[in-house]
Amino acid sequence: MDTPAPREDFPILQRTVADGKPLVYLDSGATSQKPQVVIDAVNRAELYSNGAVKRGSHQLAAEATVAYEEAREKVARFVGADPDEIAWTKNSTEALNLVAYSIGNASLGRGGERFRVGPGDNLVVTQAEHHSNLVPWQELALRTSAQLRWISLTEDGRLDLDTLGVIDARTKVVAFTHVSNVTGAISPVADVVAAARAVGALVVLDACQSVPHMSVNFHDLDVDFACFSGHKMMGPTGIGGLYGKRELLAELPPFLFGGSMVAVVEMDKTTYLPAPAKFEAGSQPVAQAIGLGAAVDYLSAIGMDKIAAHEHALTVRALEGIVKIPGVRVIGPTTTFDRGGAVAFAVDGVHPHDVGQVLDSLGVEVRVGHHCAQPVHRHFGVDSSSRASFAAYNTEEEVDAFLAALAKVRPFFGLEDE
Repeated sequence: MDTPAPREDFPILQRTVADGKPLVYLDSGATSQKPQVVIDAVNRAELYSNGAVKRGSHQLAAEATVAYEEAREKVARFVGADPDEIAWTKNSTEALNLVAYSIGNASLGRGGERFRVGPGDNLVVTQAEHHSNLVPWQELALRTSAQLRWISLTEDGRLDLDTLGVIDARTKVVAFTHVSNVTGAISPVADVVAAARAVGALVVLDACQSVPHMSVNFHDLDVDFACFSGHKMMGPTGIGGLYGKRELLAELPPFLFGGSMVAVVEMDKTTYLPAPAKFEAGSQPVAQAIGLGAAVDYLSAIGMDKIAAHEHALTVRALEGIVKIPGVRVIGPTTTFDRGGAVAFAVDGVHPHDVGQVLDSLGVEVRVGHHCAQPVHRHFGVDSSSRASFAAYNTEEEVDAFLAALAKVRPFFGLEDE
């Protein structure tokens, strides 16, 4: 079948695995594959325009700086933000830690009074969070003596809006995922934002599983901060972004300190550059940022609505197939209403690692483990699961190959006749 992202654009998809079998890569929720144009952009930057960004007056430094800032502009447009509202980070984990730790700095009296958190206050997350959007808030609660609360999940893994009452007048931050990396459930952003706005709480959105797969506009979503990772959206590893409303980034104190983020340094005090520069201490991943800009160009040329529709069709096919396989249970919604393309599942009597090995031996590569989201799995009564996740380069035939391989797992272990 034709895919929105032509498969010939991805060199890695041309290779074989498992003794000559075609590669069926269904682990894009962990990391996506990169088209040749992204690889070329990174290589060009390293080969021909490598210079210290914002630190030199020679031509190479100037070229690198221009390309670096052009990438920021592209990424900002892609997520519905302005360029000065995007700070580069290594990934979404660093972006979330940046916000949480900087709020902690503000709570210690280091600026940004509106960010102050203290005893008697609370921070709200959800039971759907992966560890990167849970642990930093646990740590902030410990640093500030605030209480950590969470929105519960329904039986099928969606946010239980009946528990929005955990957000109250002492809530300072509400941090939640846009799309679960386990259940695939899409959070009702408007409902959560409205509850947070009603009490004046800051809203932090983990968008690393939504930005690569659907059209996202942070301004329209009216969130205060949001994060995304480049390697999940066909860009390089080592690059991601933090979105913040301009006025909030201006008040939020820095997280890391050192070169490139300072205005005036004296022996006993320092002033900092305006955002986003004050959040970009030290040498930055320049080629990776340029590569992410190329990835955004690639995705934009296809069209995010087209990508979302394609991945939705693949998810429908996968869900309809999985429920027909005896002994296999979907971890999350079995309908595609408000659902992304991550499909986790448990196979009765078979450990997920063994599931993964059987599938891998048949050329099908999926994620196994707790997917950095242990509380979600605990909610479903399992320690871990297997997960297939889709991208714009996957085909219906690959979904069928996955389903055929999955049907062989229990028989392989003698649990059921094939």
